[in-house]
Amino acid sequence: MQLPGFCGHDPVEICRHVFRIVRPRTPLPAFTVEFRRFANANSFIQFRNGGLELRITDAFETAPAPILESLAFILICKLFRKPVPAEQRERYNLYLNQQDVRRDLHLLRQTRGRKHISGPQGQRFNLEVIFNEINAKFFNGLLAQPALGWSLRVSKTILGHFDPSHNAIIISRLLDKPNAPRLAVEYVMYHEMLHVRHPIETKGSRRSIHPKVFRDAEKLFPQLKEANAILDKLCGAARRQDAW
Repeated sequence: MQLPGFCGHDPVEICRHVFRIVRPRTPLPAFTVEFRRFANANSFIQFRNGGLELRITDAFETAPAPILESLAFILICKLFRKPVPAEQRERYNLYLNQQDVRRDLHLLRQTRGRKHISGPQGQRFNLEVIFNEINAKFFNGLLAQPALGWSLRVSKTILGHFDPSHNAIIISRLLDKPNAPRLAVEYVMYHEMLHVRHPIETKGSRRSIHPKVFRDAEKLFPQLKEANAILDKLCGAARRQDAW
């Protein structure tokens, strides 16, 4: 598929075409586009040596021209703090959510990504013990145990995450501190185990990290309100409700 306004699949020409649309009154800068061996779908743009440099994951090196156009819109609009056209974001997200693309990106994260996993034993709590207790109580002991570990840094914004590419649950070291009740660790662990049980749902260009079945299951945690109150107290204004 060829885009109107420029010829072929040349990434530099695509960037020039998009720049003229986003910044029609700004002199056209020199563009440098490089495909890099990143471990994910992230791409970057920056001013460099008087021009604009784009570093794009090599997973997109063979992507169709319209997808590179959409990515260029996203990066250039972000650089100049302009809204990304809805149709461009929609097209890009649809591409990312294609089964073969998601499979390829998953493989990249597995083969190229680095994952530090400290092991389950913390200063106060053993994540394996907590995992097994929650598994028996809520999952009939049927949930396969992923790798378990504590984060490298104390984080108040990301209390835990499940990394499907490395099959690992990582919990913030904040919850291994003396002032963190065990209930806080149990709830965050339960939340991450639900991510193992209920993977991200995709529908068109939309991705649901916490689908309805996930949210309904989370409400079954018996001390949900108390656990959230503890986390709010531990994290203060830094806590991001959808970060973990």
